[in-house]
Amino acid sequence: MKKFKTIILLFLLILLPSKAFSLIEVDITRGNLNPLPIAVSPLATDSDSTSSLNSELNVKNIGLEISKVVENNLRTSGLFNPLNKDAFLQKPDIAHLKPRFEDWALIKAQALITGKVILKEEKLRVEFRLWDVLAAKEMMALAFTTVPKNWRRVGHIITDKVYERLTGEKGYFDTRIIYVSEKGPKTKRVKKLAIMDQDGYNTKYLTLGNELVLTPRFNPTNQMVTYLSYFRNLPRVYLLDIETGIQEVVGDFPGMTFAPRFSPDGKKIIMSFAKDGNSDIYTMDLENRIVEKITNHPSIDTSPSYSPNGKFICFNSDRSGYQQIYVMKSDGSNVKRISFGKGIYGTPVWSPRGDLIAFTKLHKGKFYIGVMRTDGSGERLLTENFYQEAPSWSPNGRVLIFYRETKTDEKGEGFSAKLWSIDLTGYNERMVKTPTDGSDPSWSSLLSN
Repeated sequence: MKKFKTIILLFLLILLPSKAFSLIEVDITRGNLNPLPIAVSPLATDSDSTSSLNSELNVKNIGLEISKVVENNLRTSGLFNPLNKDAFLQKPDIAHLKPRFEDWALIKAQALITGKVILKEEKLRVEFRLWDVLAAKEMMALAFTTVPKNWRRVGHIITDKVYERLTGEKGYFDTRIIYVSEKGPKTKRVKKLAIMDQDGYNTKYLTLGNELVLTPRFNPTNQMVTYLSYFRNLPRVYLLDIETGIQEVVGDFPGMTFAPRFSPDGKKIIMSFAKDGNSDIYTMDLENRIVEKITNHPSIDTSPSYSPNGKFICFNSDRSGYQQIYVMKSDGSNVKRISFGKGIYGTPVWSPRGDLIAFTKLHKGKFYIGVMRTDGSGERLLTENFYQEAPSWSPNGRVLIFYRETKTDEKGEGFSAKLWSIDLTGYNERMVKTPTDGSDPSWSSLLSN
């Protein structure tokens, strides 16, 4: 069992599986053009549990707070329109047992989420139900038991279950994002590794900021992170255990090192580094530390990323004269150029669904985040700005997170770097909340299934 699952003590129980036919349909191809009206009722909580949890967690109404987590997640997806709680006519405890569907239909809700919270034997039990208001039927009933401090995670997991039931695809809310936290003037930035929940809460700093850190990336189990750091101005690739804080130098490499990433099975790291005046792509076996050269070309080959099945690698190279995206087999054979549009392409990263490659594009002084199919067809530019880079996929392959920088004024002031996300439709674009500036984000896989 994964170490993480042992730590969080989270269990999933099926209460009342429902096979009821639903009239609700959520079009996941349309972004926020027509979001589904959904009512997220505060979860009912008995007075004893409320008092105990307020004392332990300093949360006045945990049922209300969990519902706010679910509500915020659904809203930021762009697919749902959570209705104002002031309009609700039915009390949470009664609604959970037997909703008056006519009351919820009156406020235009098409779906309804109810639930209750119980503290028993120092464990938090959260029950929730998803209702189809139009069909007046229950769609789902689940319960979760965990330690009280994980109440926000319960909200994320509820959202994942609701999202999957209504859209037909996996959610991405019970996840974390690792990024480079930045503070200070542009000429003297302090950079630390930071990790947070996908909604911006529970931020933790993993490094002290006394060394430059770049390009953190999760391994498939979300337990380890690889990143690039400069020790005495020399680049080093590190492994960091998120839970224990133990870090390990993977190796010292000659010249400049770029963008380490894990293979899909977590057994290798792929990266590029400069040797003998040339930049090529290499892999390192993490068990025996054997380094293998994958490309051998008198050009600059960088930013490698594996396909989900580990059989292919995408990367960028200037071997055609200027920087473009290429795809090859994982052993370095059968190299094919796939980008042929106008501009310079970089930072390609394979979708976890295997169907798309995200990239950064520079054209006529503007930076774009876009996607294309793995053969280079179907290129779509999702967003443009002064400077933006480093897209990373949500685990369901629907949303991209990246960072965006602003211009400085004549005095060199006004600079900022913020995390942003956008979905594949290109309509649902939003800034991701962080306590400081941020860059180089990487999205974890789902923490629970």
